Amino acid sequence: MPTNETLYTNKVFQAAALPLLKVIATDVPSLHKQFKGVDAIYQVSAMADGEKHAVHFHVENGEWTKVCLEPYSGDGKIDAELAFSSMEKMNAFMKGDMLKLPAFKIGNLKKFVLFMQVLLKMSSLLNMEEPPEDETTQVLLCKLYFYLLSSGISALNKMGEPKISEWVKASPDRCYQWSVEGFPETTAYLRIKEGRSKAGRGAYPRAKPFFTMKFDTPKSALLILLDIGDMFDMTANSQLIMEGGPEFGVQIGDMMMHVGDYAK
Repeated sequence: MPTNETLYTNKVFQAAALPLLKVIATDVPSLHKQFKGVDAIYQVSAMADGEKHAVHFHVENGEWTKVCLEPYSGDGKIDAELAFSSMEKMNAFMKGDMLKLPAFKIGNLKKFVLFMQVLLKMSSLLNMEEPPEDETTQVLLCKLYFYLLSSGISALNKMGEPKISEWVKASPDRCYQWSVEGFPETTAYLRIKEGRSKAGRGAYPRAKPFFTMKFDTPKSALLILLDIGDMFDMTANSQLIMEGGPEFGVQIGDMMMHVGDYAK
């Protein structure tokens, strides 16, 4: 039986990290071009106590249309699946242990290769230790991290992860947001209220967020996201702008680091 830490780690990967494949396949022109006209079903799965846990993707006429946080049960054929025999092996693989390989189930070789290209691109992006030089990649990486962190916090809360669920239960109706000035496509938010949580992409539509962690440039955001920037210095230099009480910036920053610790 998987430990709680194994379950929480796997949830971060399945509910927050792997869904980023859709963003990468859509936003990276060289990859998006290769999917032109492609219809496919992809899946990544892991076994735990005899039950399959999975995330699967639908590609229709070149567009990644659906990300589903459950095993595929439709009538179509899965074109490519990475099937791990345990959550422990999947977690290790996602953290970079190439000795913990899954079973590669290939329904269509060409579509399998396309899927692996997207997976490898995600790995190269999320394993960067310093901000990339070109702004386009910086923007994409900010989007990936903001989406991952907001979704990861919400997913762990719904599982009852102690630290995050305690924070959410104690909170009234509040919305936290991440953004980069001049790049609205990177924006993501997290709404929490008395034990409930919801992650969203784009600006929160209903009201002004309770707290926004805003950055002056994509590079500044990545200095914090990659844990190589000094938050106090960057705040003093207006590279990091906290719109709301600083104490709430500390709280959401703590939750961000907590999610990151599961994924390391």
